[in-house]
This record gives sequence, structure tokens and C-alpha cells, in this order.
Amino acid sequence: MATSASTLIIPVENQVRELDAKLLLSCVAAERGFPVVIGSRAFIHFEVASLPRGVYLAKSMRSLSNSMFRILRMLGHEIVAWEEEALVHPPADTYFTLRLSPITIRKVSHIFAWGQENVDLLQQYPQLPAGMPIHVTGNPRGDILRPEMRAYFAAEVERLRGLYGDFILVNTNFTDVNPFIPSIGLFIPPKDGGKKSRRGQAGIGMSNEFAEGLWHHKQAILEDFKQLIPALERAFPDVTIVVRPHPSENFQVYDDIAAQCRRVKVTNEGNVIPWLLASKTMVHNGCTTGLEAYALGVPAISYLATFNEYYDYDFQGLPTKLSYQSFNFDELEDTLSRILHGELGVAGGEERRTLIDYYLAAQNGRLACERIVDVLEDSGYGRTQPPASPAGTYIGGWALTNLKTALTSLNMRRPGPNRLSYHDHRFPEISVAQIEQKIARFGRLLNRFGAIRVKQHSKHLFRING
Repeated sequence: MATSASTLIIPVENQVRELDAKLLLSCVAAERGFPVVIGSRAFIHFEVASLPRGVYLAKSMRSLSNSMFRILRMLGHEIVAWEEEALVHPPADTYFTLRLSPITIRKVSHIFAWGQENVDLLQQYPQLPAGMPIHVTGNPRGDILRPEMRAYFAAEVERLRGLYGDFILVNTNFTDVNPFIPSIGLFIPPKDGGKKSRRGQAGIGMSNEFAEGLWHHKQAILEDFKQLIPALERAFPDVTIVVRPHPSENFQVYDDIAAQCRRVKVTNEGNVIPWLLASKTMVHNGCTTGLEAYALGVPAISYLATFNEYYDYDFQGLPTKLSYQSFNFDELEDTLSRILHGELGVAGGEERRTLIDYYLAAQNGRLACERIVDVLEDSGYGRTQPPASPAGTYIGGWALTNLKTALTSLNMRRPGPNRLSYHDHRFPEISVAQIEQKIARFGRLLNRFGAIRVKQHSKHLFRING
């Protein structure tokens, strides 16, 4: 009987953060014979029962994915995963309850680790299935931070410099207390206007003590940044202040500040990498962009006017430790001035180099994308599809898919803040031509992918083949 390669199913949740890296992985996989379906995570879930049996690439193993993972396995798909938030994570006890589920992880066939720290953390998980393969491959998001990949963003960097001139980038990550829709924060505010009530999506799996403490800490830092943004404009009259909120944040608080300023701009357009490369420097608080800036050679400062060693070092420590650290505005102003005058470059030192090497593999040599596809090939997915489920199991999975799709679609269309607006905020419409342009840029840079073809599969979904 004829056999065919497994379809690689690649869901994308935050387009600006994930799409470029996952397109690179798609091209590497397609070039090596894997049919690929890539697109909106929600819309992949809507159609997963109609896709050829294949390998679903998950970005997390939280309890929130239990039902979807069950459906995928009932339909005959296998699941491989990486942990999207592995670089910036809380202490192990909180990480395990927040980011891992014993039910979900049992349905995973392979885990791709960002680096050795990720492996060491996962191996401490008391309910890690015996013999679970964990591969130190690095991550496609790490690939596009490599020096040889920076030309991919060159045209965008020049456009941003032309548009904004010299600018300080301020990256925020306050979804916990300033969510795009209330249900995704740490706590869902009650309708009577109280500060918090039942747990939101971000807080599921946290202890009450950790969640309460984090809420108060993040709220205080948000207030610091609300004061910081106009203060930066006053202190540095010759540069623009570009505020880039996290994709899951509510932008209104920053738009309100910008409306009272002349040189403050608020945007979440595109991948953060060209913004970092175009900026003079970046200010953050425990944000993954601190690591990205370090890898790109861009000076970054972690602003710690409100400081808690447990949350700022034990939880969000990696990007903070890879950055300069300022504990008040005077320190920040001094460090920024020295950077803007060319007296300081990226934060250096052997300790920082050792730290990033522990967390992030595949910084040179073969791409993480290649190493991931190696694992897929070595596991036989390049030769055959996963075995079909028994008919009754498949029918059950098909029925659950349609039920889940109907419920999600209904929820998306409820009046008021809803999942459809949130979806479209995180995964706006993108055309085949735009996907092809991105692939062509990778192709020119790497001298490959000439045979890659893209077709629209359905709304928000694309097929990529070699």
C-alpha cells in the first residue's frame, strides 16, 4: 500500500511573534518532503478533522489544551510540542502547575527544548512520562535572531528608521493586569467594579498566593510605566518614544498617554525584531524582548522602579539579567544617555554569555528548524502518516471537533469584548502573496526554497509544499 509523509500542522496564535519563525520551519520541512498546513491556531482547530493525519506542533502543554489534545489523538494525529514560554518562567513548583498538565503531556510524542535549561526544568517535573523524548534543538524563534538572519528584516528596519528617526523602544508585558479582553488576565474583574474576583486564563494553575502577589506587583509596574513614558519624552527631546504593547494587552492605556504627548507613538505592528534593530535602545521589565535584544546586539534596560526579588529575578530573571538594570528614573536616564551618546553598547560579560548559552541552543551551526525536522524524519514521520484511529474513536473525535467549533464560533460572536476581536487582533488577515514575499526573503538570504509553493487552504490557513 502506498504511503505518504505526515502533514506537519503548525498553528500560529500571535502572528507578529510567531509567524516568521514558523514559516521558516515550514519551508525547511516542506523542502524535505513534509506537506505543511500553517495558519491561525483557532481556525486550524476548526478544521483539524478534515486535515490529513499528521503531526500537530503544539506551543504549550497546559491544562487548557487537554480537550484539544484529546481530540487530535482521537482523529489520528500525533502531537509534538515545545514550550513557548520556557525562556521566562516562574520557579519550578509554579511552572509545573501553570504550564504543564499531566493529562496533556501524556499525549505528546516528542518535546523540542529551547536549550539545556529547558531540559533540566522539564526533567524535574514529577509527572513527566517515563522515556519522554526531549530534544535540545533550539527554537525557530532563536533562528531568526542569528546574525546571518538579520538581513531578512533589513528593508523593514530602514523603513522604521525613516518613519521614526532615532527612537527609544518601550516594550510592555502587562497582560496579567491590562488584558485585551478581561478573561485572559490574572483575574476577571467583577461587574461591580471591584479589583479582582475569579481567576482569569493567565492565572490558571497558579497558587492564590503567587497570583495575588504577581497581580499587585504587575499593577505597580504598570503604574511605573505609565509615569515613565511621558518622563522619557521630557528627558530626551531629540528622540521619539515608541511604545510597543504586548499583543495580548489592551492598548487604550498607552493611547491615552500618547494623546497627551507629542513624540510618543503606540504600535504593535509586525515582528518585534526589526523594531529592536531600528531602535537606539529598548526599555522593558522582565520581557522576553530583553533576551531578543541581547541576542541581536541591541542595548536593553530593565526598569525596576518597583522591585521584588522573587518575581523580578526568580520569575522574570533571564531577560533582566541580560539587560542593564535601573532601579529608579535617575539611573535609567543616565544609562539611556550613555547609550544614546555611544558610550555603552549591549550589556556584556562572560556571565551573560554563559547564561544565554544555557537557555538557548542552536545559536550557530545548523538551524534549530533543521534539527527539529531531523527529529521528525528520524521518528518516521517523513515516510508514513500516524496509524489511523479505530472508526468509532475517529467518529467521536470528529463529533467533538464540530461541537467545539460550534461553541467557539458562538463565543467569538458574542456582543462586547469577544474572542473574534481578540483573534483578529492577534492573527489579522494575511494573503498568499504576503506569505510568498516572506518566503522569498528567506530564500534570497539562504539561497534555498526556490521550489516552495503556497496555496490558500481556507480562511486563515495555508498549505506549503516543496
